[in-house]
Amino acid sequence: MLTDALLAFLHFTAIFALITFLAAEAVVLRPGLTPAALKRLSVYDLLYFLCAMLVLASGLLRLFFGAKGAGFYLPNPWFHAKMTVFVVIALCSLPPTRAFSRWRKRARSEPGFVPAEAELKRARRWVMIEAHLLILLPLCAVMMARGIGLK
Repeated sequence: MLTDALLAFLHFTAIFALITFLAAEAVVLRPGLTPAALKRLSVYDLLYFLCAMLVLASGLLRLFFGAKGAGFYLPNPWFHAKMTVFVVIALCSLPPTRAFSRWRKRARSEPGFVPAEAELKRARRWVMIEAHLLILLPLCAVMMARGIGLK
């Protein structure tokens, strides 16, 4: 029981941290971006990625070592919906991450570089899509945890 509680705590903490860094990216991706904010953006994106990996790892630990076990989750359609949404969010994170990488490289060779407003808007649009899709994960989680959809 203690293991299950600690795994749940780790999973939820990673989720909250992930949301924090996604929100930080959305806040920074606005017109008037400064070179200093551009550096922070790369740090936020790295921390977002690390939190996503921790969410995935802690979720897998809960799947295999949690109280309900894989036998409860694997046949559940909401588990598969949740994993699908997680993968879609991960795929949506690729365009902004690639943009941030290009911007970081350019800023190293051109001090004072900031991306054009259109590029900022494009990256922000992807971050906002991620944020809106993220809302579906708790829905899938509560349906899954209650066994809804199991026969």
